[in-house]
Amino acid sequence: MRNHEYPDIGHWYQDGLRTAMFEVVAVDKDGGVEVQHFDGEIEELDLDSWYELELTEIPPPEDWSGPFEIVKEDLDLFDEPMKYDFSNPLNEIEFFDEDKY
Repeated sequence: MRNHEYPDIGHWYQDGLRTAMFEVVAVDKDGGVEVQHFDGEIEELDLDSWYELELTEIPPPEDWSGPFEIVKEDLDLFDEPMKYDFSNPLNEIEFFDEDKY
C-alpha cells in the first residue's frame, strides 16, 4: 500500500518508524531511490521498499551541520571576529633573522 507519492529529488522526508530524516538525491530508471540521511550516510532503496516506509515530507533542516560532522566547539572558533591591520601590509612579513639561525 502506498503511503506517499513517488520520490522527489531534493525533497526531505522523515521516516515515522525510525524518525530518520533524509533527502532524496537520485532516482534511477530501474526504480532505485538514493537517499542521503542527515548524518551524511547514503542509502539506496528499491521502489517497493520506498512505498513501505511511513514517510512525511518535511522542510529542509535549518541545521546544515549534520552531514559535515561539525560540533558546536568547532563553530565556537568563529565567535571572535578576526582583526587585521591593513594600514601597513608589510607588518605581516616575517623577516629572516640571521642571529636566530
